[in-house]
Amino acid sequence: MSSTPGSRVVVTGATGNVGTSVVRLLSEDPQIGSVLGLARRIPGWTPPKTEWTAADLASDRTDLTGRFQGADAVIHLAWAFQPTHDPARTWRTNVLGSIRVFEAAAAAGVRTLVHASSVGAYSPGPKDRMVDESWPTHGWPDAAYCREKAYLERTLDTFEREHPEIRVVRMRPAFLFKRESASEQRRIFGGRFLPGPLARPELLPFLPDIPGLRVQALHTDDAAEAYRLALHTDVRGPFNLAADPPVDAQLLGGMLNSRPVRLSRTAARSAIAAAWGLRLLPASPHLFDAVLRLPLMDSSRARTELDWQPSRSATEVLEEFLEGLQQGAGADTAPLHGRKVG
Repeated sequence: MSSTPGSRVVVTGATGNVGTSVVRLLSEDPQIGSVLGLARRIPGWTPPKTEWTAADLASDRTDLTGRFQGADAVIHLAWAFQPTHDPARTWRTNVLGSIRVFEAAAAAGVRTLVHASSVGAYSPGPKDRMVDESWPTHGWPDAAYCREKAYLERTLDTFEREHPEIRVVRMRPAFLFKRESASEQRRIFGGRFLPGPLARPELLPFLPDIPGLRVQALHTDDAAEAYRLALHTDVRGPFNLAADPPVDAQLLGGMLNSRPVRLSRTAARSAIAAAWGLRLLPASPHLFDAVLRLPLMDSSRARTELDWQPSRSATEVLEEFLEGLQQGAGADTAPLHGRKVG
């Protein structure tokens, strides 16, 4: 997309964790003329230069091509994490809905497509070193989230060959957190019945130390800045996005003043599987399996080619998120509405 003032950008999934950060940054960018946010429900929040329209990507009655007409770029963020017990339903929204977005962007003559991929698209990889964007993206096939992200990587491989005139960028961020997303992420992964003490670190004297549980985190606003930079930089292809340091039981234990206690993968998975089977926990044991196998990512390409740099460390990100969790933080959009835990 040209950085000429007046550029028009359409953002799908514009009211979620990433979408609200992306829309806010674009609304403050003097090179962006207008932003159209697509969401299933219109929010009460409207930043400058932004308009909203209701759209359901899973429905073939939604005219995406018409909404994309005149746009210089589409940033595709829309994603459904639930219901985890109905993978066919998330497949319709996430995979078939994304394919509709790609096809509509091509039909409308959009020149730049930025897609929200994920670390979850990567095949199992190392925890003791970092991998670049050439690491295979076949996901962990037993987890719906990873399976869907990986499938869309293959879909975009074909799309790029068929539409070389469209500049396609794939963002592969680590786990994304911000204060305003705390309530939404509690609902998505912890469920309605998440015990109050889990939001009160001082009440957790012990912390499970599970082999392989070493991941990366990033502030959502920092990820959004990478999306914004990609609009103004003539780049293509994938970009890893993560902040240092990697997060494990030792780092969390130091943050929470809790003592890490070794817990086997089998014991942890059995507990998660039982809670998921009873529908007490939305996060599935299949996703837990995937998290234990995700590689650590090297973000050098984003730093070099986008001139991107995280403004917060992973430790600062988690401290902000925990504060938001305790306070029931949220925002004036349907996905991000706040609710304090007991």
